[in-house]
Amino acid sequence: MHPSTPNDSLALDSLDSIGYTSSMFTGIVQTLGILSRVHQTAAGKRFTVSLAELADAPIAPGDSVCVSGVCLTVVNVANGNAHFDVITETLNRSTLGHKVVADRLNLELSLRPDSFVGGHFVQGHVDAVGRICAVQAQTEDWRITVEVPPEFMGAIVPKGSVAVDGVSMTIAAVEQNRFTIAVIPTTLERTTLSGLKVGDGINVETDILARTVVHWMELQRQGVLPPPGSAHLSATPGTSGLTLEKLAERGFA
Repeated sequence: MHPSTPNDSLALDSLDSIGYTSSMFTGIVQTLGILSRVHQTAAGKRFTVSLAELADAPIAPGDSVCVSGVCLTVVNVANGNAHFDVITETLNRSTLGHKVVADRLNLELSLRPDSFVGGHFVQGHVDAVGRICAVQAQTEDWRITVEVPPEFMGAIVPKGSVAVDGVSMTIAAVEQNRFTIAVIPTTLERTTLSGLKVGDGINVETDILARTVVHWMELQRQGVLPPPGSAHLSATPGTSGLTLEKLAERGFA
């Protein structure tokens, strides 16, 4: 249970101070940063990123920033640059391991409790590195087709949401282990998507709601969880007494 104010509403500044929004994004890129320096560290690499339009933003050490789809923590900020330590695990599981100086990066600051959510909820946790298998580069109908490992396709839903390199997109079509997105001119102008070509890697994060449903259904299929409506899903005795049966009686399930 989250803490609440005396009038039973949670103050926005309280949420912010205890970190409930420190690693959530909306997939709306705020600026294109430039990777200005990369050097090896004991744990991986340190990236120095030019913040461009975010140079004057209130970014502090410890803040989370979505960098081309990957949630990274700011180590230091100085002279319009942010420094990030990227560990080997992250380098291996995302496209960041292949980034070089002068590469462009999609940047988005983490959400505040009062932020406008223009895309969908994005965590900055890459599910897979997809591969661009087709680009229809026509101004009036720019489409990009991405191939991903088949085990992630359950969370790729037609007309659903997906984050590609940190950009919130609507899925236009799904086939086998591929999905296609249709990109509007504004997105092409303000993100790195316009520079993608066949064979490139791209960070893919499936929608958290679709991913959660797929996960629970798989656990039920394996017998790890009881099926919906099972009495075993009732609340712990002595707590609220809320059960799926009671919810169903009142039209909630």
